[in-house]
Amino acid sequence: MISAEEFCAGLDRAGIGLVTGVPCSFFGGPLRLLERQPGRYVPAANEGAALAIATGAQLTGRRSAVLIQNSGFGNLVNPLTSLLMTFELPALVFMSLRGWPDPAQDEPQHAVMGRTTHALLDALGVPYRVLGPSFVDLVDTLDAAPAFVLVPRGTLAPAPSIVDAPPEFGRREALAALVPYLGDALVFSTTGYISRELYGLADRPETFYMQGSMGHALALGLGAALSRPDRRVVVVDGDGAVQMHLGTCVTVGATEPDLLHVVLDNGAYESTGGQPATPLDWLSLGATAGYRTATMCTSAADLTKALSTVDEIPGPHLVVARIGTAPAVTPPRVTSGLSPVELRQRFQAAAHV
Repeated sequence: MISAEEFCAGLDRAGIGLVTGVPCSFFGGPLRLLERQPGRYVPAANEGAALAIATGAQLTGRRSAVLIQNSGFGNLVNPLTSLLMTFELPALVFMSLRGWPDPAQDEPQHAVMGRTTHALLDALGVPYRVLGPSFVDLVDTLDAAPAFVLVPRGTLAPAPSIVDAPPEFGRREALAALVPYLGDALVFSTTGYISRELYGLADRPETFYMQGSMGHALALGLGAALSRPDRRVVVVDGDGAVQMHLGTCVTVGATEPDLLHVVLDNGAYESTGGQPATPLDWLSLGATAGYRTATMCTSAADLTKALSTVDEIPGPHLVVARIGTAPAVTPPRVTSGLSPVELRQRFQAAAHV
């Protein structure tokens, strides 16, 4: 395997000064080193924005690279085809191959992209190479200058595990405070550890545990709230996921659904290794986007009080819980008990009551 130090040395050798992207656990080791260099790594809201950031730097003389996973390739297609390919601009994108070569060895949301990544790049006419597991492979690949470098599982050495003391107010404590409030509400929980934790803590047919499609839980909830104004709708989100498609908050404010948007803000992309997310002023966001109320909580008691306060007030409401991280605690996958289709069928039956 290529060590984190070797990977970063390869970037240095190629003159790459700026790295941006959306975290993937495959890149956990290099990201941890890059984050220690001020200004070297910029966490982007989504993959398309990362490509545009890198391109802007390249246009002004600083060679750049993008690190993403193939599950987010769709976010990148628009600037790739309508910006880079139109203006004939160079790109260097390291893209992890989730769901490849055997989709059964990864989570279900990676299956489609796993088996189609190579074909999609071929269809777009984008040159790429699959990275081998040695430093020589990295050097040869960078010298060949493909637009995309595809990174299979096990090519890069993983980041060392970090074992921190559990926080007093973490993901589990916040969700435990939320569960009694849910009742028969239709709930949409974001991909990653939040859905996994909620599933293990209080599984219920009325909860749609979103797999993949990061950043779209709020849009799912908005559609449901507009379709079923007779049902309470709760969206349980993460800070990084909200930022990925932040514009949906404005749409929620404009359409004024009776919706509760609960955001667990741990300041990190926890399920990919705890890489830092960009801090956000949630109260200002809520007011600007048009939420009826916006509340910040720093304890289970605060969260319980906030939920009871908004219970009888028409929405939309934004309630943010500032929580600690627990990278050593990995909840079981939702799909360990039910397949995505079974989860969908169960939710639809509960939602149509």
